[in-house]
Amino acid sequence: MKKLIITTIVSTLGLFCADVEAGPTYSFVNITNNNAINAAIGEAQLFVELSDPGGNQVTFTFTNIGLEDSSITDVYFDDGGLLGIATIDDTHPGVEFSQLATPPDLPGKNNVIPPFETTAGFSADSDPPVQPYGVNPDEWLGIIFDLQPESTFSGIIGELDLGILRIGLHVQGFSDGGSESFVNNGHCNGGNGGNGVIPAPGALMLGGIGMACVNWLRRRRMI
Repeated sequence: MKKLIITTIVSTLGLFCADVEAGPTYSFVNITNNNAINAAIGEAQLFVELSDPGGNQVTFTFTNIGLEDSSITDVYFDDGGLLGIATIDDTHPGVEFSQLATPPDLPGKNNVIPPFETTAGFSADSDPPVQPYGVNPDEWLGIIFDLQPESTFSGIIGELDLGILRIGLHVQGFSDGGSESFVNNGHCNGGNGGNGVIPAPGALMLGGIGMACVNWLRRRRMI
């Protein structure tokens, strides 16, 4: 039943995609399900937006859009046409990250097929204390990658869509003290070949849908 609920949340998110001028935004799907409520919170609140800063680079901007306690504390990348991390933009107040995550591999990595294998050097985590300095609600983190010479911004989008490149998140700081892992889900393309994203109002709508499911799960647990 829990898996059905989570699948319904993810499917519903995909129905409310819309276009804005920036690159595509991707949602995340839970792969650990240590707690169904926490899994639903992450799927409702966590997003990554791609943008092209030029200079054969790509920017991944991670956001936590919602009110429920949660903190992105580790970010992992698996393969693709990335060359290496150029810059970590943690200028948002309260967010502090450094390259190389601890643990070095995404927790629950074997729960996906094929298993999630973090590429050497392609990870980052929040500085101690990890939860306060992670990406909490209404905060963001940018990670800028150099691309391999033959790679392009549109090519990176294609790799994400095909699962050649994958992004993993380890999230802590839920209200019960638990943690969960997530991997990027499909992006909201609005039918325009990967150029659509979730605008702020749409993202808030998605968060509302997800949190309605969270509240339903909580009520079920209390019965």
